[in-house]
Amino acid sequence: MKFSKYLVVGFVALAVLSLSFTKIGGEIETIKVGAAMPGADVKLVSTNEDRVTLADLYGENGLLVVFSCNSCPFVVGGKDIEGWEGRYNEVFDAAEKNKVKMVLVNSNAARRDRGESIKDMKKRAQEKGIKAMYVLDKGSALADDFGARTTPHVFLFNSAKKLVYAGAIDDNCNDSKQVKEKWLENALNKLNAGEKIDPNQTRQKGCSIKRVAK
Repeated sequence: MKFSKYLVVGFVALAVLSLSFTKIGGEIETIKVGAAMPGADVKLVSTNEDRVTLADLYGENGLLVVFSCNSCPFVVGGKDIEGWEGRYNEVFDAAEKNKVKMVLVNSNAARRDRGESIKDMKKRAQEKGIKAMYVLDKGSALADDFGARTTPHVFLFNSAKKLVYAGAIDDNCNDSKQVKEKWLENALNKLNAGEKIDPNQTRQKGCSIKRVAK
């Protein structure tokens, strides 16, 4: 039992180390608050097998883009970690309430044969009852445009397609009952009210996006 627990803790620790220094032939530069939305015309395949772009998905007040996956414990959970996936529908409802559409993006191009294929995505979305559209980012093209680093990594854009919040969903990946700061929900509410979002950036936590070496 102890050995198993240490393996999980070790895996999570390695994932955290990847937060700031994911490499793809050089360090990733993540878009900053105030930046225009990149990759609006990148073709994405949904679990419904529709071909869409971010430009197609925009809501009245904006678009919430969440880089996600099927395997990272920060998303799906593990023995000692709850993960954020179970909160996705709550986030979806908050986004809809604030006239913002939400999309989950799977950019794990190097793991398509290991649980991250469109077939795997479709199965997981159905099993978990995920409300948001879930799309496959071929070759991690969208993740590269965003400079997305981890799963999850959140980007909220307003109606003018400007980034207004980026980072984490809330302050406790381990236990939803222990959350003290719902940063993303706060950002959605402030966006709809036309108020200043504070904080407008938090540190994302998760496993590195698994890109194919270029």
